[in-house]
Amino acid sequence: MRASPGARAFTAPTTLNIRLAWRLARVTVHLCEGLATCALVFPFASPSQRARLTRGWSARLLRLCRVQVAPALGVPALAHALVVANHVSWLDIFVINALSPCRFVAKAEIREWPVMGRLAAGAGTVFIARGNRRELRHVFKGLVDVLQKGERVALFPEGTTGLQGQVLPFHANLFEAAVDAGVPVQPYALAYVGADGAHHPSIEYIGETTFVDSLFRILQGPPVTARLTCLAPLESLGAHRRELAQASQEAVANAVATAVPR
Repeated sequence: MRASPGARAFTAPTTLNIRLAWRLARVTVHLCEGLATCALVFPFASPSQRARLTRGWSARLLRLCRVQVAPALGVPALAHALVVANHVSWLDIFVINALSPCRFVAKAEIREWPVMGRLAAGAGTVFIARGNRRELRHVFKGLVDVLQKGERVALFPEGTTGLQGQVLPFHANLFEAAVDAGVPVQPYALAYVGADGAHHPSIEYIGETTFVDSLFRILQGPPVTARLTCLAPLESLGAHRRELAQASQEAVANAVATAVPR
């Protein structure tokens, strides 16, 4: 007996809703596990233990969101550097951490995101309020200290997310931390593609899109492949922050332009 068109119309959305609810529930449980780890384990863990836990947790979060992280391309990731990358999505932090865990510098607004903000804070993210020069100086001193202690620090010098395939101008201010700490700058290029190799339609995170909007779109959309390319490091000794920012932006823009065929 064939089902009526009305029955088919009812069944399909119900199935999709059940799948979305199941995926969302699994992500929610994983986020709660991350909060518990940040609160109960991280305060007593060594840097190497925190890096291992961060890598594993980030990789699992991406799998639950149906984001496959391809093996990193390009040159090896330096263990001690200021990492700078193009900013496409909230996924960027977890893609980088799944491959080479870092301490992140992020805009203060991220701290207000549901759950993710608390996770980022618990993982040691440094938040910067826009236009607050006094806070910027304080953060800058902290970055230099962290870099001099041998940690890897990452930031998104565009200051905001951009359209896939485009790279906005890099702000130069925090590049000075690499100069003062005497560590190289290593640019990373990020891209997200679908099964056809083109930019994935669910990843756009611009305009009025909220974190919740983006999460639902990713969970409902087709699987995603994240590609990260580690580019040649730039020596900071004797360099100017503006030169480092410009060279990093050009390197990332060139890599982004060739990562996805047009």
